[in-house]
Amino acid sequence: MLRSTFAVVERRAEHAVTFFYSHLFWNNPGVRELFPEDMRPQRDRLFAALTHVVHHLEDPGLPVYLAHLGRDHRKFMAAPALYAAVGASLTAAFAHAAGAAWSVEAEKAWTEAYGYVAELMVRGAEEAAADGEPAWWDAVVARHERLGEDLAVLTLRPRQPFAYRPGQYAGVSSLRVARVWRTYSLANATRPDGTVDLHVSRIPGGALSTALVDDVRAGEPLRLSAPGGALTSRTAPDVPRTYIAAGTGWAPVKALLEEVAQGPEGTEARLFLVARAKEYLYGREDVARLKERIPGLNVTYITSAPQHPRDQATERLIQALYAYGNWPSHDVYLAGPPGFLAETVPVLEHLGAARLHHDHVPTAGPRPTGTAEWLIDPPQLHWHDPEARAPRRP
Repeated sequence: MLRSTFAVVERRAEHAVTFFYSHLFWNNPGVRELFPEDMRPQRDRLFAALTHVVHHLEDPGLPVYLAHLGRDHRKFMAAPALYAAVGASLTAAFAHAAGAAWSVEAEKAWTEAYGYVAELMVRGAEEAAADGEPAWWDAVVARHERLGEDLAVLTLRPRQPFAYRPGQYAGVSSLRVARVWRTYSLANATRPDGTVDLHVSRIPGGALSTALVDDVRAGEPLRLSAPGGALTSRTAPDVPRTYIAAGTGWAPVKALLEEVAQGPEGTEARLFLVARAKEYLYGREDVARLKERIPGLNVTYITSAPQHPRDQATERLIQALYAYGNWPSHDVYLAGPPGFLAETVPVLEHLGAARLHHDHVPTAGPRPTGTAEWLIDPPQLHWHDPEARAPRRP
């Protein structure tokens, strides 16, 4: 029942989420101030989360996902009363969008399902609070370094201990862009002074990324949310591993390699560092330092050739992957834009790499055309190149 009604609503996704937020704000006027001025990214994330839940109803990991979602939503000051208001508006929006497909049975199923989702999210938030975890960590910018026109490295010093694992990400917020949070990977292993690095690529039209790259200065306050993500090391010291980083995907891979450098010697590792164009390939100094600390690290740099299409870098990477062997014995860690991972992961699977580690990749391949396609999977600007364009859709 949940899947059949959601399939109907999905075809009218943009209409459904517009109705949802209109209903929520009209019936709960005080809630609007909790949301950012530009609601378009928020709408996309809402429907992406709903899609994830519906497609993973039987997944044993769903309760963990929802608990983490509730833990993370504390940064939005989401109180239990808000969950009730959201449930009422969501049911109203789905009934409106589903039309004749909506029934008493469908409303009962969605009411029960949302109650289950809200219960797990609230429980996750309560458990985090009981463990003494703050809703967010206040931090100060200790250093701001520009690496070209559209990329910056920010070193943050949290005011409270910020426990994370190399390879994880965290939400970031600035007072310059009210109520907007964006996710960035943490670009270093833990340090004695507690500082963390962020690699921020300016996205055209991205208010927060523009502020972080162009405007934020040393001494300015920022906020960090609880860390998360699946790109963490799980490889025994004697097992070889491969790291593949595209664009600012270098940030979490750098953190993972720093962790390797702190461990026992003799680790066999290979690194593919990929950029759409030579001018966007950064991190060579960091790589040189890591090679000194990890003698078994083999490094391959890959970019598009001059005057060639920027997506040639991915083609060159795939050729290089075929040239290397022994994939079944390697643990493989990948980080980069969703489109890049969607192209690379099937190649590695074909080569026999059984142990692939990366954060969530949207489903590749054609989607049903219509407004839902563009809302759930809007065109992505790849890498940290403002001139890059999304690939043509089938």
